[in-house]
Amino acid sequence: METNKKNILYLHIAVMLFSLSGVAAQFVEVPSITVAMGRVTCSSILLLCMILVKKESLKLADKKDYVGIMMTGIVLAVHWSTFFQSIQVSSVAIGTITFSTFPLFLTFLEPLVFHEKFSRQSIISAILLMIGVFITIPEFSLENQMTIGIIWGMVSSVTYAVLTLANRYFSGKYEGKLVCFYEQGTAAVVLLPTLLFIEVHWRTADVLGVAFVGFICTAFAYTLYVSAQRGVKAQTAGLISGMETVYGILYALVLLGEIPSVRELIGGAVIMGVAVYSSLRKK
Repeated sequence: METNKKNILYLHIAVMLFSLSGVAAQFVEVPSITVAMGRVTCSSILLLCMILVKKESLKLADKKDYVGIMMTGIVLAVHWSTFFQSIQVSSVAIGTITFSTFPLFLTFLEPLVFHEKFSRQSIISAILLMIGVFITIPEFSLENQMTIGIIWGMVSSVTYAVLTLANRYFSGKYEGKLVCFYEQGTAAVVLLPTLLFIEVHWRTADVLGVAFVGFICTAFAYTLYVSAQRGVKAQTAGLISGMETVYGILYALVLLGEIPSVRELIGGAVIMGVAVYSSLRKK
């Protein structure tokens, strides 16, 4: 029970750090896919150094896990690229709010993948979470940037649901650092060729922003998140991750001066309530 409480606490800390990445992306002017590439490159380098310094093994126990974890890395590359694209074309609030719908997909995917029973409580929580998101989203129209941001955010949401399920499997077999290294490293390899096709002019602020997102908001936070999933259901981890919306809106208010609307505040309150309830119920 004590270990479970610590894991839930670590999940919350990781989500708070995740939330900073969206705000940091607003300070950089390079394309979203370049931000994602820089993020996973910095992260994978730091993770490799950590593993080598501690003289830990880079080997996986099963050959098929190499294929599975690299496929997860490709999904990760899509996730980060679409997440930053959503924020850059709309706002931090819209990007994080639409992303937070992924527990809805987890509620129905997790029992199918792991052959578990559907939980009525989890379904109710997912529905409430979706209601919170709908409250926050402005008028849906394909003619405005907000709608485009919502679409990118939903793609980010689906890919993150897949990532969460994969990490539940891998976190039961390997240390969080090792899982993250292979996933981040694969994503970096997939995204690096984009430098050949996209012209980028790096400023000092861009380099510092991407490095911060890569080292702190990704390498450290993501390792903590994956490690904390051990012993915690993916649905619970997903619902706690819904707090990223609330943290992101607060960070945007303080650091960017983005004042949330009444709809965003109400929707954020619903999302936060579901996440907090899920944490307390799990304890």
